[in-house]
Amino acid sequence: MHRSSLFGIIPLIFLLAAGEASAHAFLDHAEPRVGNKVASPPREVTLWFTQKLEAAFSNITVTNASGERVDTGKPRVAGNQMSVALRPGGSGTYHVTWHVLSVDTHRTEGNFTFQVGQ
Repeated sequence: MHRSSLFGIIPLIFLLAAGEASAHAFLDHAEPRVGNKVASPPREVTLWFTQKLEAAFSNITVTNASGERVDTGKPRVAGNQMSVALRPGGSGTYHVTWHVLSVDTHRTEGNFTFQVGQ
């Protein structure tokens, strides 16, 4: 292989690698915000992602400070947004765990907490 051919291939490899990394659905932001403190328990948790989601393969679970599950178990997915309604769960630290499948078939998952109460 000629040296000039190698210089053409190396930038192409970096471009392909960068495109691959941006194809995953990463958490962009959430409401309540990650690590935030809110006065009263929210009625729902909403997550926004960097890619559109496959509803059948994406889920959120929310537990309260006692470890009790307070989500209704049926998330709503619209494009890159996923929400789940919550039952009242009291004050303390809430744990949100999520896993999603983007429309391009890449899976991602994560978790975060937020605080409820004064």
